[in-house]
Amino acid sequence: MKVITSTLLIFIFAKYSHSLPLSTNSRWVVDQLTGERLKFKCVNWPAHLRPMLAEGLDKKPMSHIARHISLMGFNCVRLTWATRMFTRYSNKTVVQTFRDLNLVNAITGITKNNPQVLHLTAVDAFSAVIGAITSFGMMVVLDNHVSEPMWCCSNDDGNGFFGDKYFDPREWLNGLSIVGKRYRNTQMVVAMSLRNELRGPRQNANEWYRWVRNGATEIHRVNPDVLVLISGLSYALDFSALKTKLLGLEDALQNKLVYEAHRYSFSGGSDKWLRQPLNQICHDLTSDINKNVGFLTTGPHQAPLFITEFGVNLMGTNQADNNFLPCYMAYLAKMDLDWALWALQGSYYLRQGAQNTDEQYGLLDTDWTGLRNPGFNAKLLLLHQTLQGEFQSVLLNEQVGLEIKRVKLLTN
Repeated sequence: MKVITSTLLIFIFAKYSHSLPLSTNSRWVVDQLTGERLKFKCVNWPAHLRPMLAEGLDKKPMSHIARHISLMGFNCVRLTWATRMFTRYSNKTVVQTFRDLNLVNAITGITKNNPQVLHLTAVDAFSAVIGAITSFGMMVVLDNHVSEPMWCCSNDDGNGFFGDKYFDPREWLNGLSIVGKRYRNTQMVVAMSLRNELRGPRQNANEWYRWVRNGATEIHRVNPDVLVLISGLSYALDFSALKTKLLGLEDALQNKLVYEAHRYSFSGGSDKWLRQPLNQICHDLTSDINKNVGFLTTGPHQAPLFITEFGVNLMGTNQADNNFLPCYMAYLAKMDLDWALWALQGSYYLRQGAQNTDEQYGLLDTDWTGLRNPGFNAKLLLLHQTLQGEFQSVLLNEQVGLEIKRVKLLTN
């Protein structure tokens, strides 16, 4: 596999070196034993679409994929899953699912590269992928992406908010419980999210408080060691309700709550990145983030903020993305936030009815044999560094400023 290029030599092999479980201290995720800060530097690897299998196993052995994630400097993988994988389809084998979807070529590829998963159930194949990831010393964040396996996310896909067509809150709670129990003895599964990108016309703060409290409590009940990731409203862009009313779990889940947010150039419309002065729109972006999300890291109730999705088109042809990236990366560096890049995959088995579709946001190319954009990895160098921490003074403003300028230069 030709993923390793000279660009990758700037990264250190991402072997996990902290004790577990993890905890929180103020706005940081920390080693529970020593109190030393741990910074999540992750990549997303989807397994929530209709085939219910981590993408790319038709292209390369899972151990090869996991190894190269580690060699790219990531210390964790955000692995996505669908509720019904565990509550309704858990006994269905990979080969049965792929045959039902007429994924003949993908079956041939899996037979060649990962034959051991073909006759496993979807959930056992999911566990096999987790085993491959953790064998290279990387942590796993389990993300409940959707209820019905499918491409995400739109306002009307039936997966957006509690009570939507596919989003039965009771079944969702059951799914969280099943997954929490299943991996409570898998030490490197260090965090579970409640739900990806709550959204749609049904969303409201009262129901958000109700079900978030129930979901977080259930995860903690069955698996008290994992961190619990809480997503906001409006595609994980808005936590403003917490300015006036706390979540109410700060004592029950003491030192286990982490808030997660997302951001792309198209969040709120990408035209602004093409039509407005970049200095102005970057200023407006930072102000909006601080107003609706960033405030979580300040004040008397500070908590960790984990950007579990951000990314750009790595073909370099999307000017809105090209303008957005240096601004947003400068913000991530200044705040020294935990992060997870969207995404790893170069292709999908099946996306919105089309087979073997390309993912232009993917680090890997369509064949999973090389990097889609080798130069992009160098732009992540600053974000891989831990610039602040509970037992480490904040870098001098001058130094941070120089590093942020460096990010901007790298991304131009």
